[in-house]
Formats: sequence, structure tokens, C-alpha cells
Amino acid sequence: MIMRKRALLTGIILWFVGALAIRLGGQYIFRLNLLLLYLLSFAAMAVLVPRILGGMGLEKDAWPAAATLLMLPTLILDSLACAFFSTVYPNLSPAAAGAFGGWMLIFCGGAAVGAWGPGSAAGLGGWSAAGSAAGFRSAGEAAGGPAGEPPARL
Repeated sequence: MIMRKRALLTGIILWFVGALAIRLGGQYIFRLNLLLLYLLSFAAMAVLVPRILGGMGLEKDAWPAAATLLMLPTLILDSLACAFFSTVYPNLSPAAAGAFGGWMLIFCGGAAVGAWGPGSAAGLGGWSAAGSAAGFRSAGEAAGGPAGEPPARL
């Protein structure tokens, strides 16, 4: 429970700092090439999220759940920011709302890759082209036990 609160609170703080930075200097951010901005943002989150989650002292198997809570404020609050874009970000052109919304989704995609990526316990390596059976095993099955049972603890 504490992990959930810490991850959500961290997400709220990150959202607030990011929103404030965009409010103060967003007009300069969108001068960059949009594809470059998206690529850099995706990569930054893929690198930063594991460091954030590791810094919170979380075990790697908790990273996907924690990353979901970390992203939640962005997904909810920036949806509202897009709907009321001119009010929330008067320093940006209303035409930038779509690019902004895409940018926030790119951030979240990078965060998800950081939590599920090669450095995490969940990893992306378990997914198979044969279908979802390998990717959606229960924790018990993944540890070699029967379906529906939790993994054995050492």
C-alpha cells in the first residue's frame, strides 16, 4: 500500500513540476522538431523511470504496477489540460493541443518501456510471437508452479 501511495504521489509531483515548466516555458519547447521532441522524451522516460522506481526501493517485479500509478496523473490531468488547453497553457498556441497530447502519451510510453523493459523483472523478453500464452502467465506459472498459485518464496 505504501508503494502505491509513493508512486502516485511521485507521479503527481512530476506532473505538477512538468505542468509548471510548460506553463512557464512551453512556447520554447514546441519550437523543436516534433519527432525529435517525441524521441528524446520517450528515451528520457525509458531511462528515468527505472531510476525513479529503483530509487524508491521497489523490487523490480513491482515496477509495472508502480509505473502505472506514476503515469496516472499525466494520463488523467493532461487529458483535461488538452480539453481546456488555451486556459491551462495560455502561452501556447491552441493548435499545439494535439502535439501536446501526443507528447504526453509518448512520455507514458517511455515510462512503460522503462518499467517493462529489459532491466525490469517483468522484461519484454518473455513475449513470444506465438501468442499471448507466454506473455500472460500467472506469477505462479512463471515460477514453475500450477496456474493460479503464487510463486514460491525462497
